[in-house]
Amino acid sequence: MKVILDLCVIPWVSASRCPITQATCERVIRATGLNANMHYGTNIENEWDDVMAAVKCCHEVVHYMGVTTTKLGTRTNRAQTMEDKVRSVEDKLTPDK
Repeated sequence: MKVILDLCVIPWVSASRCPITQATCERVIRATGLNANMHYGTNIENEWDDVMAAVKCCHEVVHYMGVTTTKLGTRTNRAQTMEDKVRSVEDKLTPDK
């Protein structure tokens, strides 16, 4: 099953630690080779088990730094990528000709 997951790492101490915790987690995610897109958090897209394994590894690495939160989505009616979702919104922003 394909999943798109949004992972956010929130430091316990202060917001100034956020870039450090995110960079730490980003290294872990990049090492997996999964399709990921960094923003305030990181969107990760792939098969369920692969994504969950990466999130577990990331959480274990940054656990002492803060808290991780996740949101995830799956589709049963069709395949959809992160790019598909962005393109769908952008298409709606384009005025009709």
